[in-house]
Amino acid sequence: MSTNQPIWKTDPWLEPYKETIDGRAEAAEDKEKELLTTSKDLYDFANGHHFFGLHLTKDGWVFREWAPNATAIFLIGDFNNWEEQEGYKLERQDHGIWEIELDKNQIRHEDKYKLSIHWDGGNGERIPAYANRVVQDEQTKVFSAQVWEPKHKYQWKNDPEETLTESPLIYEAHVGMATEKEDIGSFEEFRTEILPRIQKAGYNVIQLMAIQEHPYYGSFGYHVSNFFAVSSRFGTPEEFKKLVDEAHGMGIRIIIDLIHSHSVKNVNEGLNLFDGTPYQYFHEGDRREHPAWDSLCFNYGKNEVIHFLLSNIKYWMEEYHLDGFRFDGVTSMLYYDHGLERAFDHYDKYFDGSQDEDAINYLKMANKLIHEIQGDALSVAEDMSGYPGLAAPVKAGGMGFDCRLAMGVPDYWIKTIKEKNDEDWSVGDIFWELTNKRPEEKTLSYAESHDQALVGDKTLIFRLIDKEMYWHMDKASESIVVDRGIALHKMIRLITIATSGGGYLNFMGNEFGHPEWIDFPREGNSWSYKYARRQWSLVDNDELRYQELDKFDKAMIELIRQNFHLEESRPDSYYEHEDHQILVFYREGYAFVFNFNPEESFENYKIPAEKGSYEIVLNSDAKEFGGFGRVDDSLEYKTIEEGMTNPLMLYIPNRTAMVLRKK
Repeated sequence: MSTNQPIWKTDPWLEPYKETIDGRAEAAEDKEKELLTTSKDLYDFANGHHFFGLHLTKDGWVFREWAPNATAIFLIGDFNNWEEQEGYKLERQDHGIWEIELDKNQIRHEDKYKLSIHWDGGNGERIPAYANRVVQDEQTKVFSAQVWEPKHKYQWKNDPEETLTESPLIYEAHVGMATEKEDIGSFEEFRTEILPRIQKAGYNVIQLMAIQEHPYYGSFGYHVSNFFAVSSRFGTPEEFKKLVDEAHGMGIRIIIDLIHSHSVKNVNEGLNLFDGTPYQYFHEGDRREHPAWDSLCFNYGKNEVIHFLLSNIKYWMEEYHLDGFRFDGVTSMLYYDHGLERAFDHYDKYFDGSQDEDAINYLKMANKLIHEIQGDALSVAEDMSGYPGLAAPVKAGGMGFDCRLAMGVPDYWIKTIKEKNDEDWSVGDIFWELTNKRPEEKTLSYAESHDQALVGDKTLIFRLIDKEMYWHMDKASESIVVDRGIALHKMIRLITIATSGGGYLNFMGNEFGHPEWIDFPREGNSWSYKYARRQWSLVDNDELRYQELDKFDKAMIELIRQNFHLEESRPDSYYEHEDHQILVFYREGYAFVFNFNPEESFENYKIPAEKGSYEIVLNSDAKEFGGFGRVDDSLEYKTIEEGMTNPLMLYIPNRTAMVLRKK
């Protein structure tokens, strides 16, 4: 559980690094003081989006840009035939800032525009760094900023509850591929067609991918070009606001995947060579380009870059009422070598001088700002290195994230399914892998996310069933391969969420075993959208078994949501029998019973229990969930007296999971 006790006290193995941990805390405080010379706090500081960019005032328009290397800047666009004109020339101010004031009639809503920037030895057209609307011309495919100042501002109707009291149960989604059509889905389609599905599924947080504008659709939104712009391929800012607003009205929070770990290399669309220099926003030399991602690395040591990124955080929360972020690529930010080809097998690897201290300072301030804006916002870290204290409070020497993704869990399931026969699955190993989490940090567990579904990998259901999915997913068909896959799919997901140390995540469609992979349109597939969509008709079809998996997921999510506080408890005791492949553990008074044995069912099996009567509240073998109905869920189970213990006697069919509640 997260506390303000220093992490080197919570984890004695960190004590040798106390000086470094405390030094990093002090460095972050010093950097914050340096930034706040004229601001009272980070909330007051992170207002770049109110100053830079294009703004309508009572007197007209004002536009500002930071371009210290520029020698001249012109606004060009529909309003002046895309020509450099004296009436649209910016004036240089202090600190590399350029400014222009215009009459109201000189620029109109929906006009397209850019900057024509000159520097010693060259010039180029650029999209403003703080542009909040960027569109692509259908014919030329060229991106431009667009004036977005509708006459009627969006009127918000709903806000999330003041405090998120439930554990975060996250539905990860991508708006563009959320519909069944072989095309790009829209905010409106997601709002009207997908939001009701998520509400019925019971998830209380939606994590939207690829919301920041990106020029290449197939990048899954990871190569961001315009950090303050909602991707126009999905719709307008108002349509995105309406989506968020309606989700809030359903009691669902919205977070987005935030890309602050790198930026697209594109010159015409992004920040690369913005004022003619390679180092305005990014590192120089060897640190400038990411060796694996073909992108550019922000220089977190520059105050202007910190201001840009912190303002970006505040903008999204302020403008779109977002409830937090999933920070992508944290590992890449933390280490000079981006954590590539490195084994994090010793604590020295986190404190050996190979860490980017500027990035650490930035992340601490980012999390502090997020919670200044909204106290119960959700900040999630994607880190593969296991950096200690990542999801511990800043005051405790941590990074300040609310929780971290348990990235080893899906990797473990993949490895188990690929490399082990069913009879060799070790229930002790499973339990250890799923519960081996840092006690001072909250973790989001998941069996699979979008990463496991992208081309080059396989979804959980496809690993289990493979080509049999194409022929034997109808309820009338008989297939031991499908039966096995469905049984294990349910068990894996249930044990993953039941052992979580803070929350749970699922990628859209995986709850019902969506077949096949995700492949965005690209040259290699002749620009096809066939695999960049979700086939909801499969789960809507009463004759197919996807519906059974979907019903189980709904029941599982409802059980957890109504009865558990995953961030406040841990599985408190367990029983394992490796030969039988039986695992039992308790959490918040509920007994979770798993039989991973592929063949053997056990009658009158004794499991440890507190004295009393029990009832089954979830049974993966129920017929409605695609099971065989071998257990009568209506029976009451009473412990028996046996010496000093009071075991519970159960019938536990093979490949079955049951949850029992003490009456």
